[in-house]
Amino acid sequence: MPAWARGPVLAITAAVAAALGLTSGRYGYFADELYFLAAGRRLDWSFADQPPLIPLLARLMDTLFPDSVADLRLPATLATALGVIVASLIARELGGGRRAQVLAAAAHAVSWGVLGIGHMLSTDVIDGLGWTVVTWLLVRWIRTRQDSLLLLSGLATTVSLQTKDLIVIFWLVLGCAVLVVGPRDLLRRPLLWVGAAVAVVCSLPNLWWQLQHGAPQLAMTEAIVTEQNLLGGRLALLPLVLLFAGLPVGAVLFCYGTWRLLRSAELAPYRVLGWTIVGVILVVLVTGGRQTYITGLFALATGAAVVEIGRREPARWWRWTITGPCLVATAVIAVALTLPLRPLSWDGGGPTNPVSALSTGWPEMAATVVDAYRQLPDGERQGAVVLADVYWQASAIDQFGRDSLPPVYSPNRGYWYFGPPPDGAQPTLFVGSDASTVRRYFGNVQKIGSFHNPYGIPGINTGLSIWICTDQRAPWSAIWPDLQDLIVTDRAARGGS
Repeated sequence: MPAWARGPVLAITAAVAAALGLTSGRYGYFADELYFLAAGRRLDWSFADQPPLIPLLARLMDTLFPDSVADLRLPATLATALGVIVASLIARELGGGRRAQVLAAAAHAVSWGVLGIGHMLSTDVIDGLGWTVVTWLLVRWIRTRQDSLLLLSGLATTVSLQTKDLIVIFWLVLGCAVLVVGPRDLLRRPLLWVGAAVAVVCSLPNLWWQLQHGAPQLAMTEAIVTEQNLLGGRLALLPLVLLFAGLPVGAVLFCYGTWRLLRSAELAPYRVLGWTIVGVILVVLVTGGRQTYITGLFALATGAAVVEIGRREPARWWRWTITGPCLVATAVIAVALTLPLRPLSWDGGGPTNPVSALSTGWPEMAATVVDAYRQLPDGERQGAVVLADVYWQASAIDQFGRDSLPPVYSPNRGYWYFGPPPDGAQPTLFVGSDASTVRRYFGNVQKIGSFHNPYGIPGINTGLSIWICTDQRAPWSAIWPDLQDLIVTDRAARGGS
C-alpha cells in the first residue's frame, strides 16, 4: 500500500476550503437555502422534496450563527473539502502513488460540479460526499476483505439517506453488477446486511411520513423530469455530466477512468464498480434525472484514471490534459464560473448564471411586500395572509419579513405541505408574476405593488407584482388542494404574463 501523500493533499484541501470560505459571504442566500431555513423552522420527520437532514443543518447553523450566509454554508465547505481527501484515498486504495493521489485530489477539487455545488448548502453536496465515502469503503473492502468496512458503508449510507434517497439507486445497481461480474461473496457478508438494516431502520420515520402524505417524493420525481425536459432533457444529461466533471481535465479522467475500470487487467477486482458507474448513468438517463446525481461517482472514476496513467503512457492526443498548466487553467475557469466572484452586471439579467440570479434581490423583494402590507387599512392587516406563487419567494419572505408580516404560504413544491392559511384569514396579499390563478378564487384582485430584480430570473424573482385579493369565493381548506403545483421552471417561461 503506497504512503498517503498527506502534505500536498491537505494543501489542496485547504485551498478548496479557503476558496469556498472566502466567497461564501458574497451575494446572499441561494433560493434553496432560504427554503431549507423555512423548512428548518417547521422541522418534521421528512419533507415533500427531501429527508430532514439539510433543513436540520440549516436550523442548527442559523441558531448558532443567526442570519449569517457564510456560516450557514460551513457544512457544505467542510463536506467539499473532505471529498478532496477521500478522492486521494480512493486513488491510494487502487494502488496509486504520491503523484496519482495528488492528481486525483486536484482533479476532484477543480471539478465544476463539486466546486460549484460546494459553494452553498444543498442536498447535493452532502449526498455527493456520502456516495464518495461509500465508494472508497467498497474499494478498500475489495482490496482487504475487512468486513467492518461494509458496516461503515452502511452507516455512511444511513447519513446519505437522511439527505436524499438516491443512494438506493447506487446499491441496487451495484447489487445487480455483483451478481453478474462478482465478487458474489460480497452479498454473503453479514455485516453488509447489518449496515443495510441500520440504514433501513433509520429511514423508517422518513418512509412513514411519506406514506402518511401520499408519497410526495414520487410526485417530485415526475416534477424533476418535467423541469429537466425544459432544460434539455435526456439529451443534455451526458454533456452536463462531463461539464460538471470539469473541462477539460475532469471530463477526460471521468471517461478514461470508467473505461479502465471496465477493461484494465490490473483493475479487474474493481470491475464491478465500473459497471456500477455505467448502470447508474443509464438509470439516471432513463428516469430523466439530473446531472448532479452522478457527482458522487467522479472521485472513483478519477482515481482509476490517474492510477492507470501511472502504469502506462497516455495517448499523445490527450496527454496534455493532465499536465500542471492544464490543471491550473481548469482551476481558474472553475473558480471563475462556479464561485460568486464576478460583478452581478456581468451576468446580464440572470438566466446566464442561475446561481447568482437566485442569490440576489430576496431581501429587497421581502421589503417590497412589507411596504405593500403596510398600505392596508388597520382592520384588514389583522386578518391578512401572504401567498407567494413560488416556494422560493415564500421562503425569502419568511426569512426577511417574518417580523413584520403575517404568516406566508405557498402552494408550490414542498411549501404546499406546510399547510393552507386558516379558513377565516382575509384579505390575501399575493406575490407572483401572474394573477390568473388567484382570480379563479377571488372576486376582486387589485395590483398594489411591484418588484423588479435586474439580475433575477423572470417570473421567479424579477418582474413580480403584489396583488390584494378580496371577495374570496371558497374557504382555504377547499381551495388548497386545487392550488398544489410542484413545478418551478414553468414560472420562468411565463414570467411577466
